[in-house]
Amino acid sequence: MIGTIINTLAVIVGGVLGTYLIKGIPDRIKATVIQGIGLSVIYIGMKTTWETRNPVILIVSLALGGTAGELLHIEEGLEVMGNRLEKALAFGEGTFSKGFIMATLVYCVGAMAIMGSLQDGLTGRYDILLAKSALDGITAIIFSSTMGIGVAFSALPLLVYQGAISLLAQQIRPLLTEAVVAEMSAAGGLLILGIGINLLEVARIRVAALLPAIVAAAALAALLPK
Repeated sequence: MIGTIINTLAVIVGGVLGTYLIKGIPDRIKATVIQGIGLSVIYIGMKTTWETRNPVILIVSLALGGTAGELLHIEEGLEVMGNRLEKALAFGEGTFSKGFIMATLVYCVGAMAIMGSLQDGLTGRYDILLAKSALDGITAIIFSSTMGIGVAFSALPLLVYQGAISLLAQQIRPLLTEAVVAEMSAAGGLLILGIGINLLEVARIRVAALLPAIVAAAALAALLPK
């Protein structure tokens, strides 16, 4: 779990730096940088989505995952968690929940989070998560300079999510065939694309509610004939 710990610390440090030390950046520069990150996130999402070997799996997994996510109220659950943290810690910024949710999705959705955590748990190597830590730390500075300290607290679900994958890596390894990993990555890529669209404020996509699509994609890839 060394890689996940480094990743968690990078988000915390970046979030604190962006919230309390980066005060002199003009709003127009912050807005432009966020747009640049949004475009980059869209590119990463599109590139990752092409890993699918069966587009039908993507379509069905998004339908199933979106239905499950709405029934489970995942989006609202994250908002409630963010609001409770904001009240408990006496942060009155109003953007705490937005920063917490956005950063949690950006840092937890995607192939690097999954594959990096598996590599850490299976081999003890963490070069993937080291690269992810650098990216997450930089984006945490930018995000938190605009959305506040909620970004730093996204390190909590990040630690739980990636840590759980690393700890369970040996047990789930037999299930992670190339086809399963490819479809999980592709579904995650589409969600990353949705995050980028949200960052650009082109539309409001309920990415958190679509998170079960990643599990659905893995299940479909494992069950359908190759």
